[in-house]
Amino acid sequence: MGDFRTPQIVLFTRDIDRAVAFYRDIGFNEVFRTPPAGTPIHVDLDLDGYRLGLTTEASTREDHGLSPVTNGQRAAVILWTDDTPAGYARLLQLGATPVKSPEPWLDRLLIAWAEDPDGHLIQVVQNVPHS
Repeated sequence: MGDFRTPQIVLFTRDIDRAVAFYRDIGFNEVFRTPPAGTPIHVDLDLDGYRLGLTTEASTREDHGLSPVTNGQRAAVILWTDDTPAGYARLLQLGATPVKSPEPWLDRLLIAWAEDPDGHLIQVVQNVPHS
């Protein structure tokens, strides 16, 4: 009947090896790669049942005839944690660019923002007790 399932987001990158290494360092595990040997044009990674795809700008242009945007804040990867300050510090240690340090939001969350090496936003968020 055309039901949808297994949602995934794909981020466009100019340097897929760098992007894959960055997300592996966060804790994502590689679950798909093409081609299987050499520099890939597409890699899927999984963290806690969520699948994140990385694909090269060149492949998207050449293989699919599309015009991907590979810079600027055009998507956000959300990472839930029990310790936003520590998670944010870890991202910066792994090479993320700081955007906004941890701060309360909606009186029940603590969030911080960084950019991955390709400029995609990453939000680190945790639940906190109501004040």
